[in-house]
Amino acid sequence: MNQETAKQTPLNIYIRRMKIGFDAKRIFNNTTGLGNYSRSLVRNLHEYFPENQYHLFSPEVKRAEHTKPFLATPYYKVHISKTRLKSYWRSFSIVKDLSIAGIELFHGLSNEIPHNLSREGIKSVVTIHDLIFKIYPETYSISERLIYDRKFRYACQNADKVIAISENTKNDIIRFYDIDPAKIEVIYQTCNPIFYNPRAQEENLHVAGLYNLPDEYFLYVGSVEKRKNLELIIEAYQINKDLHRLPLIIIGKGGDYKAECKRLISRYGLESSFIWMDNFKNNEHLQSVYQLAKALIYPSLYEGFGLPIAEALLCKTPVITANTSSLKEAGGPDSMYINPFQPMELAEAMITILKGNSIINGMRENGYHYAMETFDKKLLTGKIMRVYKEVINQ
Repeated sequence: MNQETAKQTPLNIYIRRMKIGFDAKRIFNNTTGLGNYSRSLVRNLHEYFPENQYHLFSPEVKRAEHTKPFLATPYYKVHISKTRLKSYWRSFSIVKDLSIAGIELFHGLSNEIPHNLSREGIKSVVTIHDLIFKIYPETYSISERLIYDRKFRYACQNADKVIAISENTKNDIIRFYDIDPAKIEVIYQTCNPIFYNPRAQEENLHVAGLYNLPDEYFLYVGSVEKRKNLELIIEAYQINKDLHRLPLIIIGKGGDYKAECKRLISRYGLESSFIWMDNFKNNEHLQSVYQLAKALIYPSLYEGFGLPIAEALLCKTPVITANTSSLKEAGGPDSMYINPFQPMELAEAMITILKGNSIINGMRENGYHYAMETFDKKLLTGKIMRVYKEVINQ
């Protein structure tokens, strides 16, 4: 190529275009947790690296609001299993479809990869979110523990690179599966794009009216299960009567543990202090609920990451959380940390928030800046792409 031709050639002709495949089961069939992670990652990759081809492989597809951006666009190529043996396809026969599609790299977005990828010359990356079934085995059935352990172990041992969503998860992978630390890359997850742009106060007040929110309140966001430790908040309200003037709004679904918490609330006569909003699906409205809250209370015993904490910080909402697992990574230096087994510590932290002194203003501003820098979409998506390029060029 002569010098004149080089000047006329678009720069992007030299860009290495990749065909990347994803385990998209969670993208299409899970509205929370792993689904949110998967959708955000794939959406961010297209936004910042549109030159690549992104192929989504799923055993089935639910057509719903959260799946529209991936179905009604040419940016993603969707592949749906044609066999009735969906689990077998996802673990084994998907490899043939990946090969036919010319996939160079496969990313298992939710803790597992199919078998025999290397036989077809397909490189692989897996994201491991947490090993909670190892830390709190009593919260899982025996069959769940056996299946998860087999899938997670295989993925960690056979993927070309492992992405851990926190340093804490990386340490657990090393501890339980004896994986070389050099093989594991820590890359935090991003939040839903709306959280990076604060809503106007007028919009927040409109949402407050729609849901008849109290003027002031504490907030809990997350599933209502034993590991999340909601009973600690109930005990804190029982210990300190000053907390009764600010109710706790609970956004999250639950089963037996939720019923257990409601019984405890009733026993203490605290029904007026707890407001349940378990069918909350509108993310824009959720953002307003965060922004209007006095603080997010998140006393979980163990998390792979702690997404509600990052969301709260982006909404300039102070955070009180436990001093365990990955929660200090999510909350940064300006959140409040308590022992998740000491309701008195939680009550004291909540009273500090109630006093509304200058400490709270610092928590709001410093927490926001920490979240914007640490969970920056472009930064984290760039790290993902660097892993892909490293693996493909190995």
